[in-house]
Amino acid sequence: MKAFPTHLFLMLLNAVSKLSWGALYKLSDIVRFLIFDIGQYRKKVVLQNMRNSFPEFSETKIHEIAAKFYRNFTDIIFETIKMKSVSKEDLLQRFDLETPLLMHYFEKKQNAVVVAGHLGNWEMLNLFASAKLPHQIVVVYHELQNDIFEDWFKNVRTRFGTEMVTMKEAISKAFEPRDRPFLFVLINDQSAVPEKAFWTRFLNQDTGVYRGVELIARRLNAPVLYMGILKNELRRGFYKAYFRPITETPKQEPTNSILQKQIGFLEEDIRRQPDNWLWTHKRWKHPRPAHLNPLQLLQEIPSE
Repeated sequence: MKAFPTHLFLMLLNAVSKLSWGALYKLSDIVRFLIFDIGQYRKKVVLQNMRNSFPEFSETKIHEIAAKFYRNFTDIIFETIKMKSVSKEDLLQRFDLETPLLMHYFEKKQNAVVVAGHLGNWEMLNLFASAKLPHQIVVVYHELQNDIFEDWFKNVRTRFGTEMVTMKEAISKAFEPRDRPFLFVLINDQSAVPEKAFWTRFLNQDTGVYRGVELIARRLNAPVLYMGILKNELRRGFYKAYFRPITETPKQEPTNSILQKQIGFLEEDIRRQPDNWLWTHKRWKHPRPAHLNPLQLLQEIPSE
């Protein structure tokens, strides 16, 4: 009986996914008004995150950016629901993806590690990449606690062949043989465990960064690419993704340099489109432990 409301809700999501894009964005505007203007959902978190990140911005500008972010936030929700039933042809129209660097490695039969942040609609890009690229797309993700929702979202995410890998199995899955070159994709801007994190300055704040990207890259000894996702300012629901090389020889890089470059590239994109990042998360809830050097340049990461 407890599962009945969940199944009923998923039936609603399936029905919503079949609506036109125009109808979805009208719903998005209504939900944005309800959860942010009426419900005030995490508005204090969003505004404080922005104030700390952009101390040079006026309060008026902060609120202008926040208002744009709130619309982006609910758009992403409904765009992700749409992925349940979107056609491949429709999906392929909504992203502009730079592929030369990816194809360079694919033709050399090289795998690559791709690291990104919560920019644009990362969920839509996951589905788009598996529909567009010849690579095997392998995405590391956090499992949902509700098994029924987890199954629904996993089915959506894997519709066109993406392989989803949980955080706890990421390292072992990185070394499994596959029949074609793969892109091992990690989102790396969540709040990390303070004592295990790499600490640096990001958006004017001490920030802990997960080390898994560098650990996996060194063990695979695969090229590492930063992936940026920018929204089309003129067309709602359209995005561009591009890639910047971080290194082709991760084992030869100084410790933490891969993480430092990734977080630097991410900050550049956030400053370029400040409303395009996911501001509702409490990324700075943990202070840097007092005994740790701010950059931890001497702390080694094992390469084997």
